[in-house]
Amino acid sequence: METPPSAAPAEKSSAIVYGLEDKIPLGTSILVGVQHVAAMVIGTITPPLILAGTLKFSQADTAYLVSIALLASAFGTWLQCRQRGPVGSGLLSVTGTSFSFLQPLTMAGKAGGLPLMFGLSLVTAPLLIFFAPFLPRLRAVFTPLVSGVVVLLIGASLIPTAFFGLAAPVHLGAPAWLGLLVGGVVVGVIIITQASGRAWARLGGVACGVVAGCAVCALVGGLHAPEPGSGAWFTAVRLFPHGFAFDWKLVPPFAFIYLVSMLEAMGDMTATAQLSGLPTHGPAHWRRLSGGVMADGIVSTLTACFGGFPSTTYAQNNGVIQITGVASRRVGYTMAAMLALLGLFPAVGRWVTVLPPAVLGGLALMMFGLVAVAGVRLIFASGLGQREGLIVALSLGVGLGLPTQPKLIESLPEILHALLESSISAGGLTALVLSLVWPAKA
Repeated sequence: METPPSAAPAEKSSAIVYGLEDKIPLGTSILVGVQHVAAMVIGTITPPLILAGTLKFSQADTAYLVSIALLASAFGTWLQCRQRGPVGSGLLSVTGTSFSFLQPLTMAGKAGGLPLMFGLSLVTAPLLIFFAPFLPRLRAVFTPLVSGVVVLLIGASLIPTAFFGLAAPVHLGAPAWLGLLVGGVVVGVIIITQASGRAWARLGGVACGVVAGCAVCALVGGLHAPEPGSGAWFTAVRLFPHGFAFDWKLVPPFAFIYLVSMLEAMGDMTATAQLSGLPTHGPAHWRRLSGGVMADGIVSTLTACFGGFPSTTYAQNNGVIQITGVASRRVGYTMAAMLALLGLFPAVGRWVTVLPPAVLGGLALMMFGLVAVAGVRLIFASGLGQREGLIVALSLGVGLGLPTQPKLIESLPEILHALLESSISAGGLTALVLSLVWPAKA
Protein backbone atom coordinates (compact mmCIF):
# COMPACT_ATOMS: atom_id res chain seq x y z
CA MET A 1 0.00 0.00 0.00
CA GLU A 2 1.33 3.45 -0.90
CA THR A 3 2.34 5.68 1.97
CA PRO A 4 0.04 8.71 2.23
CA PRO A 5 1.74 12.08 1.68
CA SER A 6 1.19 13.19 5.29
CA ALA A 7 3.00 10.13 6.54
CA ALA A 8 6.06 10.51 4.32
CA PRO A 9 9.22 9.87 6.30
CA ALA A 10 11.54 12.74 7.10
CA GLU A 11 15.10 12.91 5.88
CA LYS A 12 17.17 12.96 9.04
CA SER A 13 19.52 15.94 9.12
CA SER A 14 22.96 15.65 10.63
CA ALA A 15 21.87 18.27 13.17
CA ILE A 16 18.98 16.07 14.37
CA VAL A 17 19.72 13.61 17.16
CA TYR A 18 16.18 12.20 17.37
CA GLY A 19 14.04 12.55 14.25
CA LEU A 20 10.31 13.13 14.06
CA GLU A 21 9.30 9.48 14.38
CA ASP A 22 12.27 8.25 16.44
CA LYS A 23 11.64 6.58 19.77
CA ILE A 24 13.32 8.44 22.61
CA PRO A 25 14.32 7.16 26.09
CA LEU A 26 12.00 8.30 28.89
CA GLY A 27 14.77 10.09 30.78
CA THR A 28 15.85 12.04 27.72
CA SER A 29 12.22 12.82 26.89
CA ILE A 30 11.65 14.24 30.39
CA LEU A 31 14.84 16.31 30.23
CA VAL A 32 13.95 17.81 26.85
CA GLY A 33 10.30 18.21 27.86
CA VAL A 34 11.28 20.27 30.91
CA GLN A 35 13.24 22.63 28.68
CA HIS A 36 10.29 23.05 26.32
CA VAL A 37 7.90 23.72 29.20
CA ALA A 38 10.33 26.22 30.72
CA ALA A 39 10.52 28.05 27.39
CA MET A 40 6.77 28.51 27.02
CA VAL A 41 4.96 28.17 30.35
CA ILE A 42 5.38 31.82 31.36
CA GLY A 43 4.16 32.91 27.94
CA THR A 44 1.09 30.71 28.41
CA ILE A 45 0.05 32.11 31.79
CA THR A 46 1.01 35.76 31.16
CA PRO A 47 -2.01 36.72 28.95
CA PRO A 48 -4.60 35.69 31.58
CA LEU A 49 -2.54 37.44 34.26
CA ILE A 50 -2.40 40.64 32.21
CA LEU A 51 -6.14 40.51 31.53
CA ALA A 52 -6.83 39.82 35.21
CA GLY A 53 -4.80 42.86 36.22
CA THR A 54 -6.34 45.14 33.60
CA LEU A 55 -9.94 44.08 34.25
CA LYS A 56 -9.58 43.57 38.03
CA PHE A 57 -10.59 39.91 38.28
CA SER A 58 -10.76 38.25 41.67
CA GLN A 59 -7.87 36.06 42.81
CA ALA A 60 -10.06 32.95 42.56
CA ASP A 61 -11.04 33.75 38.95
CA THR A 62 -7.43 34.53 38.07
CA ALA A 63 -6.14 31.26 39.51
CA TYR A 64 -8.80 29.35 37.56
CA LEU A 65 -7.83 31.15 34.32
CA VAL A 66 -4.18 30.20 34.87
CA SER A 67 -5.10 26.55 35.48
CA ILE A 68 -7.30 26.40 32.38
CA ALA A 69 -4.54 27.99 30.28
CA LEU A 70 -2.13 25.24 31.33
CA LEU A 71 -4.68 22.47 30.76
CA ALA A 72 -5.55 23.88 27.32
CA SER A 73 -1.86 23.97 26.46
CA ALA A 74 -1.54 20.33 27.51
CA PHE A 75 -4.51 19.25 25.41
CA GLY A 76 -3.40 21.30 22.40
CA THR A 77 0.15 19.96 22.49
CA TRP A 78 -1.12 16.37 22.72
CA LEU A 79 -3.54 16.98 19.84
CA GLN A 80 -0.90 18.58 17.60
CA CYS A 81 1.63 15.76 18.01
CA ARG A 82 -0.84 12.94 17.29
CA GLN A 83 -2.06 13.83 13.75
CA ARG A 84 -5.17 11.69 13.58
CA GLY A 85 -7.31 12.14 10.47
CA PRO A 86 -7.54 15.84 9.55
CA VAL A 87 -6.50 17.02 13.02
CA GLY A 88 -2.97 17.75 14.21
CA SER A 89 0.30 18.71 12.53
CA GLY A 90 2.14 15.55 13.56
CA LEU A 91 5.10 17.77 14.53
CA LEU A 92 6.69 18.60 17.87
CA SER A 93 4.36 21.61 18.04
CA VAL A 94 3.20 23.15 21.29
CA THR A 95 0.26 25.45 21.93
CA GLY A 96 -0.37 28.17 24.45
CA THR A 97 -2.56 31.16 25.20
CA SER A 98 -2.32 33.73 22.42
CA PHE A 99 -1.10 37.27 23.11
CA SER A 100 -2.77 38.44 19.89
CA PHE A 101 -6.22 38.42 21.49
CA LEU A 102 -5.39 40.69 24.42
CA GLN A 103 -6.80 43.81 22.80
CA PRO A 104 -10.17 42.37 21.61
CA LEU A 105 -10.51 40.42 24.87
CA THR A 106 -9.95 43.62 26.84
CA MET A 107 -12.59 45.38 24.74
CA ALA A 108 -15.06 42.55 25.38
CA GLY A 109 -14.19 42.45 29.08
CA LYS A 110 -14.89 46.15 29.54
CA ALA A 111 -18.16 45.82 27.62
CA GLY A 112 -19.54 42.66 29.24
CA GLY A 113 -17.03 40.98 31.53
CA LEU A 114 -15.99 37.33 31.40
CA PRO A 115 -19.28 36.03 29.90
CA LEU A 116 -18.81 38.22 26.80
CA MET A 117 -15.09 37.40 26.54
CA PHE A 118 -15.77 33.66 26.48
CA GLY A 119 -18.88 34.00 24.32
CA LEU A 120 -17.06 35.83 21.54
CA SER A 121 -14.12 33.43 21.72
CA LEU A 122 -16.47 30.46 21.40
CA VAL A 123 -18.48 31.84 18.48
CA THR A 124 -15.47 32.92 16.38
CA ALA A 125 -13.00 30.08 17.11
CA PRO A 126 -14.67 27.65 14.61
CA LEU A 127 -13.44 29.96 11.84
CA LEU A 128 -10.10 28.16 12.08
CA ILE A 129 -11.81 24.79 11.62
CA PHE A 130 -13.73 26.11 8.62
CA PHE A 131 -10.76 27.72 6.86
CA ALA A 132 -8.19 24.99 7.58
CA PRO A 133 -8.86 23.03 4.35
CA PHE A 134 -8.48 26.21 2.25
CA LEU A 135 -5.07 27.30 3.50
CA PRO A 136 -3.29 27.33 0.11
CA ARG A 137 -5.80 29.85 -1.27
CA LEU A 138 -5.76 31.99 1.88
CA ARG A 139 -1.98 32.05 1.78
CA ALA A 140 -2.19 33.92 -1.53
CA VAL A 141 -4.46 36.55 0.04
CA PHE A 142 -2.76 36.97 3.41
CA THR A 143 0.73 37.64 2.11
CA PRO A 144 3.85 37.93 4.32
CA LEU A 145 3.58 41.72 3.95
CA VAL A 146 0.04 41.77 5.37
CA SER A 147 1.01 39.34 8.10
CA GLY A 148 4.07 41.45 8.98
CA VAL A 149 1.99 44.61 9.32
CA VAL A 150 -0.51 42.83 11.57
CA VAL A 151 2.18 41.32 13.80
CA LEU A 152 3.93 44.71 14.08
CA LEU A 153 0.65 46.35 15.10
CA ILE A 154 0.00 43.60 17.65
CA GLY A 155 3.32 44.34 19.34
CA ALA A 156 2.95 48.11 19.10
CA SER A 157 -0.57 48.08 20.55
CA LEU A 158 0.40 45.79 23.43
CA ILE A 159 3.59 47.56 24.54
CA PRO A 160 1.70 50.31 26.43
CA THR A 161 -0.07 47.68 28.56
CA ALA A 162 3.30 46.61 29.97
CA PHE A 163 3.63 49.99 31.65
CA PHE A 164 0.47 49.43 33.68
CA GLY A 165 2.47 46.86 35.61
CA LEU A 166 5.62 48.97 35.73
CA ALA A 167 3.66 51.97 37.03
CA ALA A 168 1.80 49.96 39.69
CA PRO A 169 3.12 50.50 43.26
CA VAL A 170 5.41 47.67 44.37
CA HIS A 171 3.93 48.04 47.85
CA LEU A 172 1.85 50.57 49.76
CA GLY A 173 3.80 53.81 50.02
CA ALA A 174 6.57 52.75 47.61
CA PRO A 175 8.01 55.43 45.29
CA ALA A 176 6.71 55.37 41.73
CA TRP A 177 10.14 54.67 40.24
CA LEU A 178 10.54 51.40 42.14
CA GLY A 179 8.38 49.53 39.63
CA LEU A 180 10.63 50.71 36.81
CA LEU A 181 13.65 49.46 38.76
CA VAL A 182 12.11 46.02 39.25
CA GLY A 183 11.14 45.82 35.58
CA GLY A 184 14.64 46.91 34.61
CA VAL A 185 16.13 44.08 36.67
CA VAL A 186 13.89 41.56 34.89
CA VAL A 187 14.84 42.88 31.45
CA GLY A 188 18.53 43.19 32.36
CA VAL A 189 18.83 39.59 33.55
CA ILE A 190 17.09 38.29 30.42
CA ILE A 191 19.46 40.28 28.20
CA ILE A 192 22.53 39.06 30.09
CA THR A 193 21.48 35.41 29.81
CA GLN A 194 20.72 35.78 26.10
CA ALA A 195 24.06 37.48 25.47
CA SER A 196 26.03 34.80 27.31
CA GLY A 197 25.79 32.41 24.37
CA ARG A 198 25.36 29.43 26.69
CA ALA A 199 22.49 27.09 25.87
CA TRP A 200 21.41 26.53 29.49
CA ALA A 201 21.46 30.28 30.20
CA ARG A 202 19.42 31.12 27.12
CA LEU A 203 16.85 28.42 27.88
CA GLY A 204 16.39 29.62 31.43
CA GLY A 205 16.75 33.35 30.73
CA VAL A 206 13.08 34.25 31.19
CA ALA A 207 12.77 32.25 34.39
CA CYS A 208 15.99 33.82 35.71
CA GLY A 209 14.61 37.29 35.00
CA VAL A 210 11.36 36.55 36.82
CA VAL A 211 13.20 35.09 39.83
CA ALA A 212 15.52 38.12 39.98
CA GLY A 213 12.58 40.53 39.83
CA CYS A 214 10.73 38.66 42.56
CA ALA A 215 13.90 38.69 44.71
CA VAL A 216 14.10 42.49 44.45
CA CYS A 217 10.41 42.77 45.36
CA ALA A 218 10.95 40.49 48.35
CA LEU A 219 13.85 42.66 49.58
CA VAL A 220 11.67 45.80 49.54
CA GLY A 221 8.57 44.12 50.98
CA GLY A 222 6.61 43.79 47.74
CA LEU A 223 6.22 40.00 47.61
CA HIS A 224 3.52 38.22 49.58
CA ALA A 225 2.17 34.69 49.91
CA PRO A 226 -1.19 33.99 48.25
CA GLU A 227 -4.44 33.82 50.15
CA PRO A 228 -5.40 30.33 51.38
CA GLY A 229 -7.29 28.29 48.82
CA SER A 230 -10.50 26.36 49.15
CA GLY A 231 -8.64 23.24 50.20
CA ALA A 232 -9.30 21.39 46.91
CA TRP A 233 -6.43 19.27 45.68
CA PHE A 234 -7.34 19.55 42.01
CA THR A 235 -8.79 22.21 39.75
CA ALA A 236 -12.47 21.49 39.18
CA VAL A 237 -12.99 22.21 35.48
CA ARG A 238 -16.45 23.72 34.95
CA LEU A 239 -18.55 24.08 31.82
CA PHE A 240 -19.40 27.75 31.15
CA PRO A 241 -18.28 28.81 34.64
CA HIS A 242 -19.23 32.45 34.03
CA GLY A 243 -22.17 32.01 31.68
CA PHE A 244 -22.38 33.10 28.06
CA ALA A 245 -22.93 36.47 26.37
CA PHE A 246 -22.63 37.70 22.81
CA ASP A 247 -22.43 41.02 20.96
CA TRP A 248 -22.22 40.83 17.18
CA LYS A 249 -20.52 44.27 17.02
CA LEU A 250 -17.38 42.78 18.56
CA VAL A 251 -17.20 39.82 16.18
CA PRO A 252 -15.01 41.50 13.46
CA PRO A 253 -11.96 42.13 15.71
CA PHE A 254 -12.10 38.58 17.09
CA ALA A 255 -12.58 37.03 13.64
CA PHE A 256 -9.73 39.03 12.16
CA ILE A 257 -7.32 38.12 14.96
CA TYR A 258 -8.21 34.44 14.55
CA LEU A 259 -7.19 34.70 10.90
CA VAL A 260 -3.98 36.49 11.91
CA SER A 261 -3.19 33.80 14.50
CA MET A 262 -3.76 31.22 11.77
CA LEU A 263 -1.04 32.85 9.66
CA GLU A 264 1.32 32.99 12.63
CA ALA A 265 0.69 29.31 13.33
CA MET A 266 1.43 28.43 9.71
CA GLY A 267 4.78 30.19 9.94
CA ASP A 268 5.62 28.52 13.25
CA MET A 269 4.80 25.06 11.93
CA THR A 270 6.77 25.67 8.74
CA ALA A 271 9.83 26.49 10.85
CA THR A 272 9.27 23.36 12.96
CA ALA A 273 9.02 21.21 9.83
CA GLN A 274 12.23 22.68 8.47
CA LEU A 275 14.10 22.07 11.74
CA SER A 276 12.74 18.50 11.76
CA GLY A 277 14.21 17.78 8.33
CA LEU A 278 10.86 17.80 6.53
CA PRO A 279 10.10 19.51 3.21
CA THR A 280 8.26 22.81 3.47
CA HIS A 281 6.29 22.43 0.25
CA GLY A 282 4.00 19.93 -1.43
CA PRO A 283 0.86 18.07 -0.31
CA ALA A 284 2.41 16.63 2.86
CA HIS A 285 3.43 20.07 4.06
CA TRP A 286 -0.02 21.57 3.47
CA ARG A 287 -1.57 18.57 5.23
CA ARG A 288 0.52 19.36 8.31
CA LEU A 289 -0.41 23.02 8.23
CA SER A 290 -4.10 22.28 7.71
CA GLY A 291 -4.15 19.75 10.56
CA GLY A 292 -2.29 22.12 12.87
CA VAL A 293 -4.67 25.03 12.24
CA MET A 294 -7.66 22.75 12.71
CA ALA A 295 -6.23 21.55 16.03
CA ASP A 296 -5.83 25.18 17.15
CA GLY A 297 -9.47 25.81 16.27
CA ILE A 298 -10.69 22.78 18.21
CA VAL A 299 -8.63 23.69 21.27
CA SER A 300 -9.78 27.33 21.27
CA THR A 301 -13.42 26.30 20.89
CA LEU A 302 -13.33 23.77 23.73
CA THR A 303 -11.26 26.06 25.95
CA ALA A 304 -13.87 28.82 25.66
CA CYS A 305 -16.53 26.34 26.83
CA PHE A 306 -14.58 25.71 30.03
CA GLY A 307 -13.65 29.31 30.78
CA GLY A 308 -10.33 29.81 28.99
CA PHE A 309 -8.90 32.12 26.36
CA PRO A 310 -7.88 31.34 22.73
CA SER A 311 -4.78 29.25 22.08
CA THR A 312 -2.37 29.11 19.17
CA THR A 313 0.77 27.25 18.11
CA TYR A 314 3.89 28.73 19.70
CA ALA A 315 7.22 29.61 18.08
CA GLN A 316 9.43 29.65 21.21
CA ASN A 317 9.97 25.91 21.09
CA ASN A 318 11.64 25.90 17.69
CA GLY A 319 14.74 27.24 19.41
CA VAL A 320 14.70 24.30 21.82
CA ILE A 321 14.52 21.87 18.90
CA GLN A 322 17.45 23.59 17.25
CA ILE A 323 19.57 23.58 20.42
CA THR A 324 18.80 20.05 21.61
CA GLY A 325 18.59 18.38 18.19
CA VAL A 326 15.45 16.54 19.36
CA ALA A 327 12.52 16.74 16.93
CA SER A 328 10.70 13.59 18.06
CA ARG A 329 7.01 14.30 18.43
CA ARG A 330 6.90 11.81 21.29
CA VAL A 331 8.42 14.49 23.50
CA GLY A 332 5.12 16.32 23.04
CA TYR A 333 3.31 13.64 25.05
CA THR A 334 5.75 14.15 27.93
CA MET A 335 5.23 17.90 27.74
CA ALA A 336 1.46 17.47 27.73
CA ALA A 337 1.65 15.41 30.91
CA MET A 338 3.81 18.05 32.63
CA LEU A 339 1.49 20.90 31.64
CA ALA A 340 -1.58 18.95 32.75
CA LEU A 341 -0.07 18.34 36.18
CA LEU A 342 0.74 22.04 36.54
CA GLY A 343 -2.81 22.97 35.59
CA LEU A 344 -4.54 20.43 37.80
CA PHE A 345 -2.99 21.62 41.06
CA PRO A 346 -4.67 24.87 42.24
CA ALA A 347 -1.64 25.77 44.35
CA VAL A 348 0.27 26.50 41.14
CA GLY A 349 -2.37 28.96 40.00
CA ARG A 350 -2.55 30.67 43.42
CA TRP A 351 1.20 31.22 43.63
CA VAL A 352 1.41 32.51 40.08
CA THR A 353 -1.32 35.10 40.74
CA VAL A 354 0.83 36.87 43.34
CA LEU A 355 3.66 37.62 40.91
CA PRO A 356 4.32 41.37 41.37
CA PRO A 357 2.84 43.56 38.58
CA ALA A 358 6.25 45.20 38.04
CA VAL A 359 7.81 41.79 37.30
CA LEU A 360 5.09 40.97 34.80
CA GLY A 361 5.41 44.46 33.34
CA GLY A 362 9.13 44.04 32.67
CA LEU A 363 8.53 40.62 31.15
CA ALA A 364 5.64 41.91 29.01
CA LEU A 365 7.74 44.85 27.78
CA MET A 366 10.39 42.47 26.48
CA MET A 367 7.94 39.99 24.95
CA PHE A 368 5.71 42.57 23.27
CA GLY A 369 8.73 44.37 21.85
CA LEU A 370 9.91 41.09 20.35
CA VAL A 371 6.47 40.59 18.79
CA ALA A 372 6.84 43.94 17.04
CA VAL A 373 10.35 43.00 15.88
CA ALA A 374 8.99 39.76 14.43
CA GLY A 375 6.56 41.84 12.38
CA VAL A 376 9.41 44.03 11.09
CA ARG A 377 11.32 40.92 10.05
CA LEU A 378 8.32 39.61 8.12
CA ILE A 379 7.96 42.94 6.31
CA PHE A 380 11.61 43.04 5.28
CA ALA A 381 11.58 39.36 4.33
CA SER A 382 9.00 40.11 1.64
CA GLY A 383 11.07 42.99 0.26
CA LEU A 384 10.51 46.69 0.99
CA GLY A 385 10.19 48.44 -2.36
CA GLN A 386 8.10 51.50 -3.18
CA ARG A 387 4.83 49.54 -3.20
CA GLU A 388 5.54 47.74 0.07
CA GLY A 389 6.77 50.92 1.77
CA LEU A 390 3.58 52.82 0.94
CA ILE A 391 1.35 49.95 2.07
CA VAL A 392 3.21 49.68 5.39
CA ALA A 393 3.16 53.46 5.91
CA LEU A 394 -0.58 53.83 5.28
CA SER A 395 -1.45 50.72 7.29
CA LEU A 396 0.54 51.88 10.31
CA GLY A 397 -0.93 55.37 10.00
CA VAL A 398 -4.50 54.07 9.98
CA GLY A 399 -3.85 51.40 12.62
CA LEU A 400 -2.11 53.66 15.12
CA GLY A 401 -3.99 56.89 14.34
CA LEU A 402 -7.65 56.11 13.68
CA PRO A 403 -8.40 54.35 17.01
CA THR A 404 -7.27 57.51 18.84
CA GLN A 405 -10.26 59.42 17.40
CA PRO A 406 -13.39 57.80 18.88
CA LYS A 407 -15.69 60.64 17.74
CA LEU A 408 -14.61 60.13 14.13
CA ILE A 409 -15.24 56.38 14.42
CA GLU A 410 -18.68 57.01 15.94
CA SER A 411 -19.62 59.07 12.87
CA LEU A 412 -19.11 56.01 10.64
CA PRO A 413 -21.66 53.18 10.16
CA GLU A 414 -22.15 51.20 13.37
CA ILE A 415 -20.95 47.94 11.83
CA LEU A 416 -17.48 49.49 11.44
CA HIS A 417 -17.14 50.73 15.02
CA ALA A 418 -15.66 47.64 16.66
CA LEU A 419 -13.51 46.87 13.64
CA LEU A 420 -11.90 50.33 13.53
CA GLU A 421 -11.58 50.72 17.30
CA SER A 422 -8.91 48.02 17.20
CA SER A 423 -5.57 49.21 15.83
CA ILE A 424 -4.76 45.64 14.78
CA SER A 425 -7.87 45.10 12.69
CA ALA A 426 -7.95 48.69 11.32
CA GLY A 427 -4.32 48.59 10.16
CA GLY A 428 -4.46 44.95 9.07
CA LEU A 429 -7.59 45.54 6.99
CA THR A 430 -5.89 48.53 5.35
CA ALA A 431 -2.87 46.42 4.43
CA LEU A 432 -5.10 43.63 3.11
CA VAL A 433 -7.18 45.94 0.90
CA LEU A 434 -4.15 47.80 -0.45
CA SER A 435 -2.36 44.53 -1.25
CA LEU A 436 -5.40 43.29 -3.20
CA VAL A 437 -5.98 46.49 -5.22
CA TRP A 438 -2.23 46.99 -5.81
CA PRO A 439 -0.87 43.50 -6.46
CA ALA A 440 2.85 42.87 -6.58
CA LYS A 441 4.43 42.45 -9.98
CA ALA A 442 5.18 38.84 -10.90
